[in-house]
Amino acid sequence: MRSLRQRLPLSLQFAALALAYMIAAVAFTLLLSRWLRNPWLAGGIVTVVLLPLLVYHVRRAFAPMNSLFRALSGTVASYRDGDFAFGLSWHGGGDLGALVASHNELGDALREQRQALVQRELLLDTMVQNTPVAMLLVDPSRHIVLGNIAARKLLGEGKRLEGLTFDALLEHAPEALREAFERGGDGMFTVGDADNEDIYHLARRHFRLNGRRHELVLLRLLTAELRRQEVQTWKKVIRVISHELNNSLAPIASLAHSGAELLRRGQLERLPTALATIEDRARHLEGFIRDYARFAKLPSPRLESIPWPRFVAQLRSQVEFTYDGPESPDAIARIDVAQLEQALINLLKNAHESGSKAGDVALSLRRLPEYWRVDVLDRGSGMNEAVLANALLPFYSTKRHGTGLGLALAREIAEAHGGRIALLNRDGGGLCVSLVLPA
Repeated sequence: MRSLRQRLPLSLQFAALALAYMIAAVAFTLLLSRWLRNPWLAGGIVTVVLLPLLVYHVRRAFAPMNSLFRALSGTVASYRDGDFAFGLSWHGGGDLGALVASHNELGDALREQRQALVQRELLLDTMVQNTPVAMLLVDPSRHIVLGNIAARKLLGEGKRLEGLTFDALLEHAPEALREAFERGGDGMFTVGDADNEDIYHLARRHFRLNGRRHELVLLRLLTAELRRQEVQTWKKVIRVISHELNNSLAPIASLAHSGAELLRRGQLERLPTALATIEDRARHLEGFIRDYARFAKLPSPRLESIPWPRFVAQLRSQVEFTYDGPESPDAIARIDVAQLEQALINLLKNAHESGSKAGDVALSLRRLPEYWRVDVLDRGSGMNEAVLANALLPFYSTKRHGTGLGLALAREIAEAHGGRIALLNRDGGGLCVSLVLPA
């Protein structure tokens, strides 16, 4: 009913116009018929005279609506072109008034969204251009489409890089950077000599932009950060070593003094106990120093091919665990046998020391498309979030007499093989230490 009432004035207008023309046509036809004495001729004359007038008045009545429709069509075309800086005015009511109001609301919403996008783009561009991380965006044809200020300073002597080919840019880049790209993936490299060197981290990510595959290259200067971390690490190493040395040397010195007193007094029956304790503390100190030396001097892995079943058999001769994995000799590993054996023995011993039953300590081996996944599983107490976050760091340990090197050494070995290591708590309790190694 509301819509009908809104259309009623316009309908009455056209009805009145039509009625007026009908009355005028009948009246003129009667008058001309009396004068000409020919009704058909009179009707033809009236039609010829009144029809153009009727067309004129109809077009004049529809002119505002036609103008409005043209304006609506123009605004739609402008919206399509991204221009939202205008609105429409319509003084009438009804459906056309509601249409114009909705159209103006749409324009306001699009304009506000456009302004918000522009502001975000300005903020993002400011952040990208002024970040200390050198950023390059490379298109599928290997041309640079974006290089921020840090990238210009590092690779282009401050000049714009857009439009240059990435390969041509690499030709003039430091050799260490070229080698890092040739290795593929993420990594670290050093530029400069021993007296003046900078350490960078290279990260490469691929994504699709406008349906085309692009590459984002990030070069982050780590020299200052690594120097700070190096100092903190050395301080921690010194604290740990000092603590271990004091824990061993203090009782050794005390027992040596006590042994001398026992010898002086002739109480030789107690002397073997003192000497055994001195030997025990000396061997503990020897093992502690040996572990640190092994971690500090880990050589590059010497890869060799070995069937996984044979490697697992060697491992089971040294530590107890259950095995879930391939038994076929065709399952070949490319590893440094001694290093990986050392890493897994440490992990399996940790699993036995976690409070897990011996039968619940397991080693699982799975073949992934390009990797082998080795999981060491237990049903111990697991780790809380704080321990999980720090367990792989060197010198971090929750054990009373732990060196904090077992997991760190396993991580070093896995990464030296081109793999990685991860820790996660298992459903139902226990821990999973997962090594992923290239196949």
